[in-house]
Amino acid sequence: MTAESTVPSPGGQPRDLGSSPVSVMPPRGAPAAFRIPARRPPARPVSPLPLLAADGVAALFGALALTGTQRRPLLVALLVAASLLLRPHMPRSVPGVLDELPAVCARIAVAWLASAALVAAYAPHHALSVRTLALGFLLQTAASGAGRALVHRRRHAARLARPRAALVVGPAATAQRVAAAVLRHPRCGVRPVGVVTEQPDGSDGLPVLTSGEEVERALIQNGVRDVLVVHPSVRSQQGPLLRALAQSGCAVWEVDADSPSYGTGERLAGFSCRRLELGSRERGSVGKRELDVAVSGTLLLLVSPLLLVCAVVLRLTGGPGVVFRQERVGRDGEPFTLLKFRTHRPVDEHEAATRWSVANEHRMPWFCRFLRRTSLDELLQLWNVFRGDMSLVGPRPERPYFVAEFSRTHPGYAARHRMQTGITGLAQIHGLRGDTSIEDRARFDNAYIDTWSLWQDICILLRTAAALLRPTGS
Repeated sequence: MTAESTVPSPGGQPRDLGSSPVSVMPPRGAPAAFRIPARRPPARPVSPLPLLAADGVAALFGALALTGTQRRPLLVALLVAASLLLRPHMPRSVPGVLDELPAVCARIAVAWLASAALVAAYAPHHALSVRTLALGFLLQTAASGAGRALVHRRRHAARLARPRAALVVGPAATAQRVAAAVLRHPRCGVRPVGVVTEQPDGSDGLPVLTSGEEVERALIQNGVRDVLVVHPSVRSQQGPLLRALAQSGCAVWEVDADSPSYGTGERLAGFSCRRLELGSRERGSVGKRELDVAVSGTLLLLVSPLLLVCAVVLRLTGGPGVVFRQERVGRDGEPFTLLKFRTHRPVDEHEAATRWSVANEHRMPWFCRFLRRTSLDELLQLWNVFRGDMSLVGPRPERPYFVAEFSRTHPGYAARHRMQTGITGLAQIHGLRGDTSIEDRARFDNAYIDTWSLWQDICILLRTAAALLRPTGS
């Protein structure tokens, strides 16, 4: 169930990770250092009314193709309603009317065909001819294109006149490169005003902000509304700052500065990007939390006698200190204390935080080996789930030292922290436990997050339960 019990390495040999210069998170209590202003009124969203009005007028214009009694108000109203109800969902920023023309044409064609089918069913003597359908489709498409082009032109002009101020967060060189690219494309409506980084490299470009006070000053003076995160590790390293910015009313965007990893999502100056929901409930989080509470609470009641027996036997065979507590990195880089039954004793706290342990290390007593082999030492993490520190299903949490190292050496590892960590996950049911590839685990974890569903959680839990019946060790 865990990764901390073995020594994963690319070549199958232990490696000395050494010290990492990457700061994973500030000490406990550090978020208070980010004195971000209180939440401001949210930016006024782009109103859908202009496009709705353009579509409605276009539908009325297309109704001119109807002849005689076909122009009854009921039929015209049906055509307008169908055109508006089938309005396609468009991304946050549309470069121009040509980009949405295929979807608009498809919607108009469906509206006319649906209207023709209803007329033929209820008033066959007024059925619409092929000529009427073609003419109406062409008239409405032309009117809709012209109206939408006017709306988009006005919006582009507004973006050029009043761009949204943004901060770019990430390694200095990457952040300056992304900021320069965004500044070269003012039509995107975003104007970077500063770079937030921990280690300035002296490169030219936007002002570099390295403290909470400088970020606060830039936020107030420039009216920052957007935050661009340009490296996967930033989310775990700067989690408290990003949450504070999100709570102040900023929209936080993760920008893929190196590869198109987000497919057909949003675009910013040619970069793929997606909105990060920090400090708010994401889609499906309520159902996931309800499942966690229900299952973990029930299991805690059912296995409480077993937990008591394990604790007593551990105390008799291994001495005091039955429960093992260790700081792990959770969602958005938040630290929490993970609970397990103690199965071995590290030399000191430094070893516990920076060294992978081996299942048979320090001549474990037989009962400790039994707990490891059956994963019973993980049962106390049900309390972490019940408290809300973890979820039943999610990426496995790791120690801060290794999160920093793996985020630096394995692309995509830091992105695992955009969801609550879990006891089991997609990587674990595919055999990625123990001495297995960290890169493979990160890939499976990110695939789980990208395709999350409540049913997938249930399936992973069932497959985990089946795997526990044939234990192979941690």
